[in-house]
Amino acid sequence: MAKKGILLVNLGTPDSPSTADVRKYLDEFLMDERVIDINSFNRTLLVKGIIVPFRGPKSAKLYKEIWTPQGSPLLIYGNSVRDVLAKKLGADYQVELAMRYQSPSLPDALERLKQSKVDSIKVVPLFPQYASASTGSVHQLVMEIVSKWQAIPAISFVNSFYDHPGMIKVFADNARKHLHQSWDHILFSFHGVPQRQMKKADVSGQHCLKVENCCDNITENNKFCYSAQCHQTAKLLAKELDLKPEDYSLCYQSRLGSDPWMQPYTSDVLKQLAQKGVKRLLVLCPAFVADCLETLYEISVEYQTEFEHLGGEKVQLVESLNDNPAWIAVLEDIVLNK
Repeated sequence: MAKKGILLVNLGTPDSPSTADVRKYLDEFLMDERVIDINSFNRTLLVKGIIVPFRGPKSAKLYKEIWTPQGSPLLIYGNSVRDVLAKKLGADYQVELAMRYQSPSLPDALERLKQSKVDSIKVVPLFPQYASASTGSVHQLVMEIVSKWQAIPAISFVNSFYDHPGMIKVFADNARKHLHQSWDHILFSFHGVPQRQMKKADVSGQHCLKVENCCDNITENNKFCYSAQCHQTAKLLAKELDLKPEDYSLCYQSRLGSDPWMQPYTSDVLKQLAQKGVKRLLVLCPAFVADCLETLYEISVEYQTEFEHLGGEKVQLVESLNDNPAWIAVLEDIVLNK
């Protein structure tokens, strides 16, 4: 039987928390035309002239806070998931892990599959919700690379899995580990995306930010909308956890720059909740399948400090899917059936 190639792809991580390696990572990441979707001249000035030189040393300090003796948490979990999934799938499959930015590189992973003479390749970007800057960027680079191959095997792409029942259950089960404690409110904090990118994804040009509550339900006009998929993930999690609408909020973190991003911003929600007397928050980050800088530091440290200054007491991060065996079983189902 011909061997099938499975390519798992996450966003990326610096090779080390040194300033040089962090700058290298930020440069590759932010120079992606799908991440900062402005003209190339202005993007180059912004990234290479302002963001990387000034943000690099600051980001390096943050990466040092989450780095482990074994390396980057994102890469550690990724390697673990790859190895266990490969064992579950068996000898008829070859599973590779790649990062869209930095190492292990996507071109190298594809080359390994090519040299192994796989009969087909299924690309699985490890982002539950589709966004042009994440899943779209992975799809584009894969197509650019294989378009140069003389012999191109059958290739398929997983677009999203934001509503996969198994994934929802793993996130909810992780949250349940904390429910023996008392929480005033639950936050579903997703990674932010500029509003302009959401508008570009609206092929109709008549839905995004033009229809009231445009993200509340999945329709033909917003089925590829990152924000609409985030809303659906939050609804499914709330249902699984038996939450009432007043028990939880959806928000977006990690905003960059002054342009409007999808709202409400996590910082604004923290302020509003503190003003209402909320003291203890349980936070899930269902856009991340593995804990990383945005969860381990941004939520657990930055938002904890911010919330305390606002009068709150506790911001408790719910661990991500990481290398949970139940999550790897979900990935197996995605590989075999999606």
